[in-house]
Amino acid sequence: MDYQVDLNCDLGESFGAYTMGNDEDILDLITSANVACGFHAGDPSVMKKTVRMALEKGVGIGAHPGTPDLSGFGRRAMAISAEEAYDLTMYQIGALDAFVRAEGGVMQHVKPHGALYNMAAKDSSLAEAIAEAVYAVNPELILFGLSGSELVRAGEKIGLRTASEVFSDRTYQPDGSLTNRREPNALITDPEIAGAQVVRMVKEGKVRTVDETDFALRADTVCIHGDGVTALEFARRLKGLLPDEGVRVEKIGSRFS
Repeated sequence: MDYQVDLNCDLGESFGAYTMGNDEDILDLITSANVACGFHAGDPSVMKKTVRMALEKGVGIGAHPGTPDLSGFGRRAMAISAEEAYDLTMYQIGALDAFVRAEGGVMQHVKPHGALYNMAAKDSSLAEAIAEAVYAVNPELILFGLSGSELVRAGEKIGLRTASEVFSDRTYQPDGSLTNRREPNALITDPEIAGAQVVRMVKEGKVRTVDETDFALRADTVCIHGDGVTALEFARRLKGLLPDEGVRVEKIGSRFS
């Protein structure tokens, strides 16, 4: 069987005088970059710099829209309406797309961030609003969503190309959702454990959940969180491990071209 997967990472999350992540080094190891658009992280200068670096390294560029929550890094749930989700998604896609076009590139995908992503995974109205915003801006964009989520279903329903996403550095609940970050077992910090989880998700379509049962999923793209202390180590581990396991690592856009 031919196995292939995209490696994505959340980047461009520095802001003003504050530096976050190892973006330049990680861009050498991944195939798709989710660039923060200024609401949960990032600023115009960081967006421009990140877009330039990604284009120089041939990495697919995606908008990473979040809720307007800089102090909470977009990871706190907010009571937003479907219309608000539509508007803030469209606004942020447009902001990043301006930088991508100005640098001579083409945006590849959209992946909501943090709380927006997790809320849309379960709330069909928010998921549909986000999908509609993406489609309205550019129906050729690929929508990233948690494997098996409402967001993926909403994208498929409206006619978008979708990528089912799995996580290298997170544990899973029995229903396929990610363990809440407030829980002590939410994060995976051991690169060996993370690598084994990713290989199994890609090749077997299963992940072992926190209650020791298997959940079936689809793995089109694997996320590495750029703000994590293990991000660079995880990226190096996966970039080396996956080919050894017979899995081709390639940009998600190549699959649809």
